[in-house]
Amino acid sequence: MLKIGIIGGGPSALFIYKRIVENAKPGLEVVIFEKGDRPGAGMPYSKEGANDEHITNVSGNEIPDLVIPVADWVRSVPKDTLDKFNIDANRFNEYKTLPRLLFGQYLTDQFKLLQQQGRDKGIATEMRFNTEVEDVIDDPGSAKVRVEVANKRPAEFDRVVICTGHLWPKQHEGRVRGYFDSPYPPSKLAFSANHAVAIRGSSLTAIDAIRTLARYNGDFSYENEKLVYQAKEGSPDFRIVMHSRNGLLPALRFHLEDSHLGKQTILSPEDIRYVRDENGGFLPLDYIFDKNFKEGLAKHDPEFYELVRDMNLEEFVSMIMEKREKTDAFVLLSREYAEAEKSIRNRESIYWKEMLGVLSFTMNYPAKYFPAEDMLRLQRVLMPLISVVIAYVPQSSAKELLAMHQAGKLSIIAVGENNEIEPQDGGGIIYRYQDEGKEARADYYPTFVDCIGQPHLSYEEIPFKSLLSGRAVSPAKLYFKNEEAGFKEINEGNEKVRRDRDGKLYLLVPGITINDSFQAVDEYNALNERLYIMAVPFIGGYNPDYSGLDFGEEASRSIIKALLKN
Repeated sequence: MLKIGIIGGGPSALFIYKRIVENAKPGLEVVIFEKGDRPGAGMPYSKEGANDEHITNVSGNEIPDLVIPVADWVRSVPKDTLDKFNIDANRFNEYKTLPRLLFGQYLTDQFKLLQQQGRDKGIATEMRFNTEVEDVIDDPGSAKVRVEVANKRPAEFDRVVICTGHLWPKQHEGRVRGYFDSPYPPSKLAFSANHAVAIRGSSLTAIDAIRTLARYNGDFSYENEKLVYQAKEGSPDFRIVMHSRNGLLPALRFHLEDSHLGKQTILSPEDIRYVRDENGGFLPLDYIFDKNFKEGLAKHDPEFYELVRDMNLEEFVSMIMEKREKTDAFVLLSREYAEAEKSIRNRESIYWKEMLGVLSFTMNYPAKYFPAEDMLRLQRVLMPLISVVIAYVPQSSAKELLAMHQAGKLSIIAVGENNEIEPQDGGGIIYRYQDEGKEARADYYPTFVDCIGQPHLSYEEIPFKSLLSGRAVSPAKLYFKNEEAGFKEINEGNEKVRRDRDGKLYLLVPGITINDSFQAVDEYNALNERLYIMAVPFIGGYNPDYSGLDFGEEASRSIIKALLKN
């Protein structure tokens, strides 16, 4: 029987293990390497990624099926734990969100229940906690993969799934005073700051940093049923300035008609094969846009569909972004808060936003078949809109942002494409950008937090260097359908456009090459049936919007189908 190694014990590993328990025969052996001290939570739902104030952006009904539904589990949690998070078990239901640390406890409990199911099925499972994997070595000769950890003999496996989760490389943090390459772990932001703090980005990652800094420099309270914010005595000059490329805040959570974002609409291999045969081996982005966005609109919101039916991708994005950019970011946030409250209260979707979420989810799997020019359109045109609209900011976060803004403690600046951050020898940074009047600005901040979210990391940055030296993995790339488009990119200075041995132009995209089963593809274009990559920073080139539990659940389905084949 197979011996399987899983590197990482967070949410991705949880779904992989769940699939193993559901599909494997007795006698299977599984070893899970986890650098923390408990399974399931990973970075986002543990102290590595959250404090008590951080909230999930999904409700119980949006979470993929595990062993016990969230609402039922909450009723089993000790009262003192629920009191800590101000949760009343009798009033909690599947449409509510949870604090991230409490949700981490839920995932840990589900992992433990799955382990019991595994034992009952005759699957031997070993959890190795507080264990950092140093290297992964693929050996085609023995058809084994060796996993190396410090001060121990390497362990050999027939199959290895890399589920290492988020990775936050440090560039200046620790060397430049007041410079933070990420807001994680958030405990490092628990300090008084009697000055302006610069934040790069306006995503959920930025909101994480804001929620922490706000609490250590002020207090939230209610006055006449309205949330207000007051700076602490020792931090009268505290304020936060968000720096966003387009000056936009992310949109709020609303009621989803399909809480699992159109899983049934994912293109089948047969559909993809047919469309590729009709398009010279490529899958056009416009086909996905029509199939997984416009068709859903036509069914669920005919009025909005009539508005956009004749628009191409660029025209649609331009219309939506122009409306958002014309409105003050906090005015828009207030309006969308009211809209989202109504949506959740009446359990009625905002369909164009939901269809955009479906589009984002369903395009992940076939994105590796896009021509390079379509991937560039996706990166430059569609993803900036998707990242704003389907952030699903919790209502409580939006209320805090509005309260801080009204108190004069939170603002946002549109810095455009060509902004620059200069770390200073004496600490802090200078933020260089052009203001709305095209005037050059250079603002000094003693504290800077980079909050652009999980970066898509390059092939060379994978931490297991033997995979690189052994050529077991290869950089992800997409070929141009029209070489003129490739030459245009070269002339405009795009250093990611390269030429292969046959002279064909391709676009280098983040991460490594994987197939539809998330199997690594080596430098000789041969797939590796021993090695599966589910580490989110290293699959972003072929899975442009890879985050979320739904993605983990769906990806695990493809992995286990191939892993347990034969």
